[in-house]
Amino acid sequence: MRHRQSVRSMGGGRRLRIAASVGALAGVLGLIAGFAPGKAAQARGLAPHHAAPAPRAVDARPNIVLIVLDDVGYADIGAFGSEIRTPNIDALASAGLRYNRFDTKAVCSPTRAALLTGRNPQTVGMADLPANVLNRDDHTRDRGELAHNAQTIAQVLRAAGYQTHGLGKWHLAPESEDGSDGHNASWPLQRGFDDFYGFFLGWTDQYHPKLIEGNRRIPAPETPGYHFSTDITDRAIAALTPAKGQARKPQFLYLAYGAGHAPIQVPRPYIDAYRGVYEQGWDALRAERLARMRKMGIVPANTQLPPRNPGDRAWADLTPVEQQVYARFMATYAGFLTHTDEQIGRLVAHLRATGQYDNTLFVFMSDNGAASEAGQRGSFQRLYAPNTMTPEQMLARIDDLGTDRTQSEYQRPWAMAGSAPFRRYKLWPYLGGVRTPLIIAWPGKIRDGGAIRRQYVDVVDLAPTLADVAGTAFPRAVAGRAELPVAGKSIRATLFSGAAPAARQVQYFELRGNRAITDGRWRAVAVHKQGTPFDQDRWMLFDTVTDFAEANDLAARYPARLAAMKALWWAQARLYSTPALAEPPARFAGRESFDESADRPMVRLEGEGK
Repeated sequence: MRHRQSVRSMGGGRRLRIAASVGALAGVLGLIAGFAPGKAAQARGLAPHHAAPAPRAVDARPNIVLIVLDDVGYADIGAFGSEIRTPNIDALASAGLRYNRFDTKAVCSPTRAALLTGRNPQTVGMADLPANVLNRDDHTRDRGELAHNAQTIAQVLRAAGYQTHGLGKWHLAPESEDGSDGHNASWPLQRGFDDFYGFFLGWTDQYHPKLIEGNRRIPAPETPGYHFSTDITDRAIAALTPAKGQARKPQFLYLAYGAGHAPIQVPRPYIDAYRGVYEQGWDALRAERLARMRKMGIVPANTQLPPRNPGDRAWADLTPVEQQVYARFMATYAGFLTHTDEQIGRLVAHLRATGQYDNTLFVFMSDNGAASEAGQRGSFQRLYAPNTMTPEQMLARIDDLGTDRTQSEYQRPWAMAGSAPFRRYKLWPYLGGVRTPLIIAWPGKIRDGGAIRRQYVDVVDLAPTLADVAGTAFPRAVAGRAELPVAGKSIRATLFSGAAPAARQVQYFELRGNRAITDGRWRAVAVHKQGTPFDQDRWMLFDTVTDFAEANDLAARYPARLAAMKALWWAQARLYSTPALAEPPARFAGRESFDESADRPMVRLEGEGK
């Protein structure tokens, strides 16, 4: 099998201690500040006119590798309590840090907009998915185009001297943009990347991806044995191969895998490796994952599971055929993640072999909670289309799962286990929708590898952190035009101290009318029934210090605290969103019922069925 290489253990990597001379250190600092050491000396009047040219200083700033998985829940990674084998990701956690209170925006494009710009997605016009056809008169949060006065981290790092590479999923541009001149303003090359190779929309077939390269669309690969995750990892390795005879230039790599977003597609041996694992079902799996999380310290020992989500079937109520078929779906998903983990291991092994590992900052995350869209029966033949097949018909074709003959997504209750120990999953305002794994490793710098960081972090904080580590910052203006203010705050201090204060205490959330607000230990959540007055929404209140999983609603016990949280939500929303609150655009309204029904309406959205 091509590129099947496991790096089984990367923990406990050696720490290099670099003893630099004062002159070399001054050269590095001068380079970071934007001027050469010789010029700095002349500016101080210290260099005579006949002085020999100073040797070129080595740019010692770290490489930055930002790895983003798709639809992978809080409990889906080994280092966060999963039975899914992810030894290479786990090794990054052993060399680095696990953040157990990291929140996203519950769906891909808003999260990625916040990740790359350091602003709330409403502020930059990406409150939901990108526009189908851009309405240039729409200047609201639902414009569906990244604001052009909000530089991305790629633009910031490139201006600071980094080479910038993008690989994988984009999904941050209006679908009407085709890459041609005048119709590519939101394509990656116009948003700070020196090169980009990947897919444009929300998902793609892993065996026959619809690709873009630079500013053009290219044919789908037809190579036997091709898999997209392997392809972009090959390209990542090439991008991070030092050029012989050239001065070092720090690299920024944005590596956005399609995994584990549906379609769940992976070669058969990876599926067979999980034979017999998931026949126990999602209820038992959820409880087992919580037990491992408690033992690992990822969650407090007193964490309790909320009840099974309304509408999600009990595993014991399934027929034997349903249990057999649905277990294979989950085995396919697990194999998909293990395959992805192997690709990450190949990249890390390359960085080790080329002497770059210790001075690389790795950031690993998922963009939202586990995927809930396929309902109780899952999707078998075609993604985002009703599954009309009976369990018996699916069983007859069970070996098609994972191949290019199907575009499948697992049943919704598996997402409940994937987002354990929290309520719900992707798209919802509960922690099951927004909270995901975050791992940060900088092997040559972080001294307490394997530690768990408990400071609260929002995805808006990551871009300012990367800029901080690179010795730069987001500009306040570009070419005379004011930039939108950055909402994120650097968490760099937490990389070196578990006692460092959290960069933030307050963060608001809104998606499709659903709301949440975090203020220290407190979190309030409101689920909105679309088309009804917002003042009729029922709010819930959780103390996340004593109730990490949001199992117990305290709204009736602490009405004054709830009222203060609601007022805080409005203050934050008015600060970051125009308008502060509104019904979702019509094309998103049918995506999820946000009620107690077992299945959502199967409405294919733009960018999902192409």
